[in-house]
Amino acid sequence: MPDSVPPSSAAPSEKRSTGRVEVVWAVDCETEDTFLYASITNISDMGIFVRTETPLAVGTYLRLRFSPRDGAETWQMMGRVQWVNLVRPFGDNINPGMGVMFLGLSPEERERLVELVHTIAYLREGATES
Repeated sequence: MPDSVPPSSAAPSEKRSTGRVEVVWAVDCETEDTFLYASITNISDMGIFVRTETPLAVGTYLRLRFSPRDGAETWQMMGRVQWVNLVRPFGDNINPGMGVMFLGLSPEERERLVELVHTIAYLREGATES
């Protein structure tokens, strides 16, 4: 896997077009020399938060693999660690992990991702209104 991945030609704007949606999905994060099995705790159209006590360094490029639903197709994409929440002594950080920005998504992949996030948000909103 290359150390760097060029961003897609259609670079996303700095602001998310959709908000973050809380989820609990398994994710495999892989670099050339590291394999990390962790959990996604939220997702947006721009990236994910990976909950882990061993986050990778800011700037690390990685391959992500996850399935949004049981039995659903596996999504594979590239990402870059944008920020980390390190584990701190005395448990004052209850949410360790890393924010990962998606990279190199085609317009079709980005649209599928936006649709997925919208669908989850819509279903959750409908469940709370019942």
